[in-house]
Amino acid sequence: MSNFITLSKDEEDILSSKLLYRKYLKGQYIVQHGDVCKYTGFVVSGCTKTFFMDSDGQEHIVMFSIEDWWTSDIGSFITQTPADFNVQCLENTELIMFSQEIIEDLYIRIPKLERFFRQIVEKGLVASQKRIVRSFSLSAKEQYLYFRNEYPKIEQRIPQYMIASYLGITKEFLSKIKSQLILEQ
Repeated sequence: MSNFITLSKDEEDILSSKLLYRKYLKGQYIVQHGDVCKYTGFVVSGCTKTFFMDSDGQEHIVMFSIEDWWTSDIGSFITQTPADFNVQCLENTELIMFSQEIIEDLYIRIPKLERFFRQIVEKGLVASQKRIVRSFSLSAKEQYLYFRNEYPKIEQRIPQYMIASYLGITKEFLSKIKSQLILEQ
């Protein structure tokens, strides 16, 4: 938060009094498709994936979240409508969670937080749009290299088939890309 705003001691105390801290076990869901996302969460420790299942039962990962990132079905959270996505823990995960009511109360009591949360949402929107452009303009190999370079801490923590799902390719094709990269070295 301090990268975006500076809080006074009183403001920090107000914020601390509103924090909901929750631990999840590996495999637990934070949000499931069809449920209303009641909280947005800041990852203190652990790793989550945000995904949807298509009509054939195929999982499509749209996002990973690790320490110092946010996780939720943001569309469901903002609109308080049924979630399109599932959010599941890939590791034991600790979150600081905020409900809409808490966030709205904090906006009134600490107006700077409205700016902070707006900046976080803007940053996420830009990242999402850039990912869409990359998916249309880069080859699978280029997308993998971008992912590996941009998110090295994530690649070491998750199975390769999940990276393949995130990239929109099969695990076999990802394995082929990785083999080609080894030969090119």
